[in-house]
Amino acid sequence: MQCLPSSARDARPLASRLGVALHEIALHRFPDGELRVTVGPASPTTVIYASLDRPNDKLLAILFAADALRRGGAKRIVLLAPYLCYMRQDAAFQDGEAISQNVVGRLLAGVADRVITVDAHLHRTASLAGVFAGIEADNLSAMPAIAEALRSSGIDLNTVVVGPDAESRSWVDDLASRLGVAHAVAQKTRHGDRSVKIELSDPQIFKGRPVLLVDDIVSSGGTLMTCARALVAAGAASIDAIVTHALFPADLTDRLAAVGVRSIRSTHTVPHPTNAIALDAMFATALRNELGDAGRVETTS
Repeated sequence: MQCLPSSARDARPLASRLGVALHEIALHRFPDGELRVTVGPASPTTVIYASLDRPNDKLLAILFAADALRRGGAKRIVLLAPYLCYMRQDAAFQDGEAISQNVVGRLLAGVADRVITVDAHLHRTASLAGVFAGIEADNLSAMPAIAEALRSSGIDLNTVVVGPDAESRSWVDDLASRLGVAHAVAQKTRHGDRSVKIELSDPQIFKGRPVLLVDDIVSSGGTLMTCARALVAAGAASIDAIVTHALFPADLTDRLAAVGVRSIRSTHTVPHPTNAIALDAMFATALRNELGDAGRVETTS
């Protein structure tokens, strides 16, 4: 198994579960900014573990690493990208805009035989298969692992699981069902990258009750903070947040606390101080078929 250096911390427990060696891909930057990429020994089936937050250099590193692995004997490459970049831009909203989802999809489909990710941020695209034409693609849900973590730590059955917008409905419905608690979805109107309006359809249901805010991605944190303010105004007893992909700066936790968010936990899809929910067991299950087909799997991080 191979991994990018930024993913090594999370790749190690997965490699241990699978019983395979982990090789950290070596990256060297020349004075002019160009990259030299050196991989570990290739296996017939090679897994590359690379979370694609801050993606631009990482995409080039994966391209170079895959070429080196193919020349080293890899017949099949599985890209495990817990966070998959550039999925939000799935249409041209103004004349001249690139549709980055299509471009990145074609790029990675030309590199890997299978892509595995978690809660990909898909809007108008029905499934991950529509992004990666001609290869296998798995969009895993973090909700089972999140539900298990919440049950283990204890959750008040009076809790209301809340999504900040219509796009969060599938995650909210799934998690609330697994926990056996009530749920609601707010209405969001976006006025820009950092300006949103949140409306609660029935504010009375939150009065005196604990709330669990759930979202797939938090980047600037504007949506989460606006939703938290609305919940405080509605009388919520407490507010905790769970996110799949934590892309926000670490100091945002202080600003979230200032508007009433007691805690925020994220999954280990993007390395972040709020990481609290590991996904290596889920990834190991997804990769077991690869082990069965190819015998021993090498993972490069």
